[in-house]
Amino acid sequence: MSNFNLTIPTGKKVYFSSDNHLGAPNFEASKPREKKFVAWLDEVKQDAAAIFLLGDLFDFWFEYKTVVPKGFVRTLGKLAEIRDSGIPIYFFVGNHDLWMDDYFEKELNIPVFHKPQEFILNNKTFLIGHGDGLGPGDKGYKRMKKVFTNPVSKWFFRWLHPDLGVKLAQYMSVKNKLISGDEDAQFLGEDDEWLVQYCKRKQENKHYDYFVFGHRHLPMTIDIAKNSQYINLGDWIGYYTYGKFDGELLELKEY
Repeated sequence: MSNFNLTIPTGKKVYFSSDNHLGAPNFEASKPREKKFVAWLDEVKQDAAAIFLLGDLFDFWFEYKTVVPKGFVRTLGKLAEIRDSGIPIYFFVGNHDLWMDDYFEKELNIPVFHKPQEFILNNKTFLIGHGDGLGPGDKGYKRMKKVFTNPVSKWFFRWLHPDLGVKLAQYMSVKNKLISGDEDAQFLGEDDEWLVQYCKRKQENKHYDYFVFGHRHLPMTIDIAKNSQYINLGDWIGYYTYGKFDGELLELKEY
């Protein structure tokens, strides 16, 4: 696993956000959330040294060879503006936008990661990712992810007309328990939080100051070991929470 070493200038911050699910349950309902997120981006760009987006920015995303799903123009335009200003942005695909390819990299100059990635920020070691399919359990989802990421599955979906394919995918996405159910809004206890178990296992082999993930839709800060914390960023549906790192401490904030 390669790592990225970033020095944060004095007075600057690093920001983390996850699970916007733009487009869910429909474009009209998600538009106010999108405007709120864009307003947040406008604020943090004032002192951001870097911005990390930890997946499920869109409730559904698929890149055809020549087109991408319409909508989200305010978000994409704001990300382009921030990136063009010289602020680095890093994107980690989630389970709802796992079909992201190279559009962000080519159009926005934003690198896209499909697996957890190590970053060193001001000599603090971070392991950052969306969080889906990690740790013990969740076997049903892990099987489903293998099917969805299979090149044959993607090939067949690509040949569905977008009006049919996108509509079908959006229907299935909204039915997904992550957006419509209460299960992921419940803290399961450390022993049953599989991302906590994943972090503890990783910590046995190497010290990380911070594990930062999304996916659970539940803001939480849990000690993994001495001087090591797991932070889950929550979401932009019910919590509007984000992470703010000042070079020394990472804290969850509410917008």
